[in-house]
Amino acid sequence: MANVDPRIEELRQMRAKAQQGGGQDRIDRQHAKGKLTARERLAILLDEGSFTELEAFTVQQNDPTGDPALGDGVVTGYGTVDGRTVYVYAQDFTVQGGALGEMHSRKICRVMDLAAANGSPIIGLIDSGGARIQEGVKSLGGYAEIFKRNAQYSGVVPQISLILGPCAGGAAYSPAMTDMIIMVDKQSFMFLTGPQVIKTVTGEETDFESLGGAQVHLNQSGTAHLVTKDEEDALQMARYLLGYLPSNNVENAPYVETDDAPDRLAPALNELVPLDPGTPYNMHTAIEAVVDQGTFLETQSGFARNAIVGFARFEGYAVGIVAQEPSVMAGVVDIDAADKISRFVRFCDAFNLPIVTFIDSPGFLPGVSQEHGGIIRHGAKVLYAYSEANVPKISVVTRKAYGGAYVVMSSKSLGTDMYFAWPSAEIAVMGAEGATNILHRQELADADDPQAEKERLEAEYRQRYLNPYAAASAGYVDDVIEPAETRWMVIKALRAIGNKTETHPARKHGNMPV
Repeated sequence: MANVDPRIEELRQMRAKAQQGGGQDRIDRQHAKGKLTARERLAILLDEGSFTELEAFTVQQNDPTGDPALGDGVVTGYGTVDGRTVYVYAQDFTVQGGALGEMHSRKICRVMDLAAANGSPIIGLIDSGGARIQEGVKSLGGYAEIFKRNAQYSGVVPQISLILGPCAGGAAYSPAMTDMIIMVDKQSFMFLTGPQVIKTVTGEETDFESLGGAQVHLNQSGTAHLVTKDEEDALQMARYLLGYLPSNNVENAPYVETDDAPDRLAPALNELVPLDPGTPYNMHTAIEAVVDQGTFLETQSGFARNAIVGFARFEGYAVGIVAQEPSVMAGVVDIDAADKISRFVRFCDAFNLPIVTFIDSPGFLPGVSQEHGGIIRHGAKVLYAYSEANVPKISVVTRKAYGGAYVVMSSKSLGTDMYFAWPSAEIAVMGAEGATNILHRQELADADDPQAEKERLEAEYRQRYLNPYAAASAGYVDDVIEPAETRWMVIKALRAIGNKTETHPARKHGNMPV
């Protein structure tokens, strides 16, 4: 031991200092709030012993204290999740409240570049008070560099953000540009302007939770995709979510063994849709019955609840699920639902996830507020997303597919590969009542018993137009199937079209309505 280079001991001391972040006192304060440190979070997120840190000795340049913290408030590096490489950064709230400065941002940009170059997901653990004011424009430039990479690497590798504390000001735009945001209830906050600024400018009084808490972003703004009860659950959720995603845009998602028989029937589905077309039912029941048991992971569950999006598996292979929820607003498509669906469809298309769509919608939500709010523009996003997507697409009409909602929800004419309908499907321009009022206005006016005549004409319309066989006879439906056999039909279709290739005209990019 006498011949050991003393510089080795210096290295060990430096590493130990880097592990301490802002010091034991601040670590204790972090724990007192019920929060983990950056390194503790990484230990839960990553496979045991797999983390390799990068740039641990980076410090704030020209630090006024003369003793800058090693790592400059962010821990960066790479490790594995279920054996797959991921790149990570975890902001360290014990160092200047996790505030972002020049070197801090350079470290984040470095791992983002490595993730994209090596085709691996990037996961950000965010816990920061915002920009480092004392670094001025360098902090702002640092954010811009991160935002640029969020945009450049979008659709190249999955980007997942975990909000584990505050995320305030312009910093919120980075997670907003990533693919999935996971927040912790009563602990995570995201907002552009805080309560004090709002009170000064507008006179409105609010608090962190009411302004930008996890439930606000899950249920009202639609910014958060998943919310958990504590940070350990959030970190485990990130691991679970990654299991549905490929590492990059040229790979497929991991296969998971399943003992759920592909030809399993679901007899309960034969009784799911009520005979009365105005009676609601729960589409979640249909989804859960059809996919591999226990694999449906819904995202944005509290936002635009008339639409459903999420991930599931068929025969162990990941797919994206899109549906209407007829028990909420009758499954009508409104502005928020259109945004929710279109972004999810584009995400699935970017990362090679087949899309299975369950349709039951009477159309777009009517009303002055929707028209003035841009329902045309927002609805066009859904059209654009489905038309652009070249992954395998399968649609199942369970009940209503009226008018514009029929068209935009992955209709065969938009390029959907397989289009199925249940016997309860009603595919038409509009429902029987509206169509009868328009087509037979004069007859109803002249009838001796207008109500009886209306009922007769509505029944005639239903029999002639409001059934799946009318659409099937014209080639718009591939098959009318028994609800109980939906799982087997979808799996056979996925087997048949799983290797499809499709090309589009050469272009820089399209101009999607936003």
